[in-house]
Amino acid sequence: MTPSTDLNIPLFERAKALIPGGVNSPVRAFKAVGGTPRFIQRAQGAYFWDANDQRFIDYIGSWGPMILGHGHPAVLDAVQKAALDGFSFGAPTEREVELAEEILGLVPSMEMIRLVSSGTEAGMSAIRLARGATGRSKFIKFEGCYHGHADSLLVKAGSGLATFGNATSAGVPPEVVQHTIVLEYNNVAQLEEAFALHGKELACVMIEPIAGNMNLVRASVPFMKRCRELCTEYGALLVLDEVMTGFRVALGSAQSVYAKSIPGFKPDITVLGKVIGGGMPLAAFGGPRAIMEHLAPLGAVYQAGTLSGNPVATACGLATLREIKKPGFFDALSARTRSLVDGLSAAAAAEGVPFSADCEGGMFGFFLLPELPQNYAQVLKTDNARFNTLFHGLLDRGVYIAPALYEAGFVSSAHTADDIDATVSAAREVLKTL
Repeated sequence: MTPSTDLNIPLFERAKALIPGGVNSPVRAFKAVGGTPRFIQRAQGAYFWDANDQRFIDYIGSWGPMILGHGHPAVLDAVQKAALDGFSFGAPTEREVELAEEILGLVPSMEMIRLVSSGTEAGMSAIRLARGATGRSKFIKFEGCYHGHADSLLVKAGSGLATFGNATSAGVPPEVVQHTIVLEYNNVAQLEEAFALHGKELACVMIEPIAGNMNLVRASVPFMKRCRELCTEYGALLVLDEVMTGFRVALGSAQSVYAKSIPGFKPDITVLGKVIGGGMPLAAFGGPRAIMEHLAPLGAVYQAGTLSGNPVATACGLATLREIKKPGFFDALSARTRSLVDGLSAAAAAEGVPFSADCEGGMFGFFLLPELPQNYAQVLKTDNARFNTLFHGLLDRGVYIAPALYEAGFVSSAHTADDIDATVSAAREVLKTL
């Protein structure tokens, strides 16, 4: 297709004149990989089509929510029926209660839950709750973990453990991040030192158990175990950000994966999003009753939202959760994801391209590195230029992966064996050029 016939180009030019960067979320702009973003017109199953009506096998799945693929009949039916009853009421509905019951039944670490509209909102509310429940101000996060764009979370590591993080965005005053401590992911010694220095002042440790915003990097079992032990010892709360991994990597979410290796493991607060909304704006945070009752109207920690528990979004999320609960769902999804990762790894090995990959449930990630990285600094060693070549090569062949090497990928139950084979075949062609 020549530039003169690519309908995405004039759309992008129109968008850039009206919207900063031409997009409403930065990674969509293709700035990291170059080229023109694809403007999606419609989606069905494992595919979506752009302005040129070119079909792509979709491995971003709206960045995780579309675990059933696009337009699943049961979900579509639930949403259509809910929409006929009304878009928003600003008052309680039975469906909010049903969704809460569904989530709490699948994640036993939570006894109560609060629904909100976005992962960012859920993450910042969880930190406020942790501070209110403990009466402390400082908290730990890890470099490479993304918990939304709240001011206190847009932070990179400072010069040492005695200092605090530095803002990574303009518009975030230094005093806003002075209580945020940023550590290296999977570094047990650094974690122990931070607790020795600040433990009695820490409200919480916030972590993605399987990070999806430095591609896919999982917390080691010893590291996660130490996070839990130190939080318990010092009276801090362990907050698991499962916006991405919640109901995506397992029916019990990532915490159930770690509980298999760490007896009795559970977080104090869980942050959820994406899958629980099925593609609609919906997120949540929850935990034990004693912690959650610090929230207004029962307690002094304020949190509110006009569209929280939106009736159409809850219908979408509830229908999605009921589908993924069906026997064998996650076994099949995990097998399909594993077949993709194994196929890509074999293709890279055949072409002599350094490559490593990992997956859990319906979430995967790969690196143009000989070994899986364990932290953000190691992720940065990936060859950007080669990744960009791979990205565009796959795009030209009808395979859409994340347009940035720092983003995980997602497989849905709608992806078929033929889709996986076509993806691996396309990747093999591109890997030959690397």
